[in-house]
Amino acid sequence: MTTQVLVLYYSRHGAVAALAEKIAVGIHQGGAEAVIRCIAPLQATANAIAASRHPIIQLDELKKCDGLAFGSPVRFGNMAAEAKAFWDSTTSCWLKGELIDKAAGVFTSSGSMHGGNEANLLSMMLPLLHHGMVLMGIPYSEPELHKTQSGGTPYGPSHVSGMNGDSQLSVAEQRLAIAFGKRLALLSSALKQQRFD
Repeated sequence: MTTQVLVLYYSRHGAVAALAEKIAVGIHQGGAEAVIRCIAPLQATANAIAASRHPIIQLDELKKCDGLAFGSPVRFGNMAAEAKAFWDSTTSCWLKGELIDKAAGVFTSSGSMHGGNEANLLSMMLPLLHHGMVLMGIPYSEPELHKTQSGGTPYGPSHVSGMNGDSQLSVAEQRLAIAFGKRLALLSSALKQQRFD
């Protein structure tokens, strides 16, 4: 039985989308299937939807996933309004407990090293905890976590875009995102096995 891990994100300038794609590489390395979906902008015009890098999430896809990586850019130390609006629409999923005991983790991007990456990652965990998910981050056994001069935190992968909004990930950011995806795949598979035993 294949383990399916949903990589769900909102991205305006492409950095969070780039992290999502690297996380998906790690998920595949961990032996699971990665499904990348994005959250629609609040002003979801036909042009905006057509221009999206990945398909827009449908609530049924969230319900069916075995694990979740959730990403959003930092907006004043918190997740983007689009990401918050998505979680506000998941009450039916919460009422049925459809995400309970599934693995999850979070990822983000900010404009500066001290732009709120860690605060955002911690706040992004809150809706996942309310849904009963099992949260994970990146352990310090990953060498890049000790050496990174860009993004990367124990709470989850991150990117620092700088004031020019550079979406190109550093080598450390890429490696940490892949390691995170692989760990998420392995944990998702283990928890899925427990649910079906």
